[in-house]
Amino acid sequence: MSNNLSDKLGNFLVSPAQSRGARGMLGWSQDQLAEAAKVSRATIADFERGERTPTAANLIAIREAFERAGLEFIPENGGGFGLRFKNRGSTGS
Repeated sequence: MSNNLSDKLGNFLVSPAQSRGARGMLGWSQDQLAEAAKVSRATIADFERGERTPTAANLIAIREAFERAGLEFIPENGGGFGLRFKNRGSTGS
């Protein structure tokens, strides 16, 4: 895959650490994320443990589930990737 395509795909995907962090911010279990993303809990658990990488479609579904819940993924800007709530004062409850 070319660097340009990798960079574009990277804007749509989520890392295992971001997934764990996003679940923590929302107070979601792996089961709740799996339901929201319409993937299996095993997919979430294996991904977050680093045991396997889900398909691109499942990674996009995971990210979109977090975004629908009000999170925003911050691209790397020299300080690493990050997460935040889209609206100030949002909570995961």
